[in-house]
Amino acid sequence: QVQLVESGGGLVQAGGSLRLSCAVSGIHFSIHIYTWYRQAPGKERELVAFINAGGGTNYADSVQGRFTISRDIIKNTVYLQMNSLNPEDTGVYYCNARRPIAGGSEYWGQGTQVTVSS
Repeated sequence: QVQLVESGGGLVQAGGSLRLSCAVSGIHFSIHIYTWYRQAPGKERELVAFINAGGGTNYADSVQGRFTISRDIIKNTVYLQMNSLNPEDTGVYYCNARRPIAGGSEYWGQGTQVTVSS
């Protein structure tokens, strides 16, 4: 059974930091692309950052320089370090795993709430 379990969300003041974790089980960890998405109230889900199988990373312009995505192949865990948070970062953050082949399976976590107060 595939599971992606996010944790680390919470309430933080503007300017603060949080580290989200996504514990992955049931898939071959190192061959998947991992993406963090977020969804603010009343808005569509948006891509925040991803890390590919080779360890390469990419970020949305809105978080570039503030957020860092990483992975621990031994712990089968993906992280999102979020610094200099602002109220616009508020939302539910979701972890996604996708195998980068045609027709590759895709999996989602249940999400973790991040709330940034001004």
